[in-house]
Amino acid sequence: MTALKKYQRIESVGLWRASPDAQRREVVVSIGDATLILSDMNDTPLAHWSLAAVDRANPGQRPAVFHPDGDPGETLELAASETVMIDAIEQLRRAINRSRPKPGRLRWLSISLSAASVLALIVFWLPGAMATHTLSILPQVKRVEIGNELLSQIERLSGPACADQAGRRSLSALRARLGLGPLSILPSGFETSLHLPGGRILLNRALVEDFEEPDVAAGFALAERVRAQSDDPLRALLAYAGIRANFRLLTTGDMDLTTLQKYAEFLLIAPRVEPDNEAILTAFAKANLRSSPYAYARDVTGESVLMLIEADPMAGKPAQPLLSDSDWLRLQGICGP
Repeated sequence: MTALKKYQRIESVGLWRASPDAQRREVVVSIGDATLILSDMNDTPLAHWSLAAVDRANPGQRPAVFHPDGDPGETLELAASETVMIDAIEQLRRAINRSRPKPGRLRWLSISLSAASVLALIVFWLPGAMATHTLSILPQVKRVEIGNELLSQIERLSGPACADQAGRRSLSALRARLGLGPLSILPSGFETSLHLPGGRILLNRALVEDFEEPDVAAGFALAERVRAQSDDPLRALLAYAGIRANFRLLTTGDMDLTTLQKYAEFLLIAPRVEPDNEAILTAFAKANLRSSPYAYARDVTGESVLMLIEADPMAGKPAQPLLSDSDWLRLQGICGP
């Protein structure tokens, strides 16, 4: 220790008392190898105090009174004039205290780190782990039920799904041709298409009313299924709803109505991420569906969807009609006049 070497040649005179009943005697005080040495006037050592165990009875006062830690009966008094020795002992005590382990501080640090780890697990790991577990055990029938409940909340904002009887038959024919699950057409509330838990796909009425061929509506429906396959709609709902709603679904099989109402509002305005073009083209090729009408409906200039136009899987091939002319006309009138 640098400070110890600095003070090893310092000596002073003090009054030492071995016990409360003993008489005080004059001693020579010197600093040795990590010890405070008390000697008589003949240089005979009388006591060795470990510097690590020296305590002060009257901090900040003069004359300074020191004693071994835990034994206040044995004392060493240094006169106010012994400034160099008093300051040396105090500096060495501070240096030793700084080098000592701080069990209380370490304990609180350990507790804080443990608490932070638990909190991090709760905040970052638990919601995702719980959602993954919920998705793995939730049956399809419950997904369909949640999707239907969510559709009811969306209809509260968009208006009820279009339900002309003849148009619904044509919609069923289109759904069967594409190999899709439940398909609904809504009058408003969102721009093009949405997907819900359970496999239901929603289309805006404009996709059947504003275009001359069913390939556009079919393209948006098929692309929406691609989006649903890459982004589980129930996982998205659980991420929005939070851990309490997730726990309720896991334990009771139900979701709070207020949660579904708020999520329906969010879903109608949430930003949309377009599916991967390669995945879309693969789905269109499998369904024998042209991708160009869908691409131009997304961007009339064709600039942002050039790949979907140039790599149209049905380019140069005879395409099987999606619907008969009469079915297409009935589908265009599904929402009524």
